[in-house]
Amino acid sequence: MQFHDVKFLLSVHSLKQLPDEDLPEIAFAGRSNVGKSSLMNKLIGRKGMVKVSGRPGKTQGLNYFLVDDKVHLVDLPGYGFAKVSKGMQDSWQGLITAYLENRTTLKCVVVILDIRHGPKNQDTQLLTWLRQQGIPYLPVYTKVDKLSGNERAKNARLLDAGHTISKEQRILFSAKSGLGRDELVQALDRFIEG
Repeated sequence: MQFHDVKFLLSVHSLKQLPDEDLPEIAFAGRSNVGKSSLMNKLIGRKGMVKVSGRPGKTQGLNYFLVDDKVHLVDLPGYGFAKVSKGMQDSWQGLITAYLENRTTLKCVVVILDIRHGPKNQDTQLLTWLRQQGIPYLPVYTKVDKLSGNERAKNARLLDAGHTISKEQRILFSAKSGLGRDELVQALDRFIEG
């Protein structure tokens, strides 16, 4: 992926709004306020393309971005704490689950985890479910710039152990410094070509 031409395509709130399955898709998932939008903006090289919010639950649909007329990036609503009604959270979950289970062009789910926090039950549930469904995924530990080298290594080991992830399976990432961006692009290219 080159990210020469990136544009917001649409926000999907029901399965019938999904675009035709003619391009490979990479979905981005993570708990609310885990740094998903910042990661996506750093990845595509655009500061405000994916809206960043301090308010959990800002993303309320499946937001589609078209990259170089070749790939769709799909920003999923954050799970976990969000200042929206339980009914809305439940409808997101139904939409997300149906999307992940049935989308034939889905090549990978990038699962974003904040390296500053130990293993969280919701992340474990998502990773376990993706494994059970046979859906390819890529764990990315964000906000690594907020920890010293020793803390970073220790926390990464805790997340690896807590989620049964090997060091080779995941990427350390900083939206601030760009650490891990090239590695992420290469990994996503492999999933798309795979």
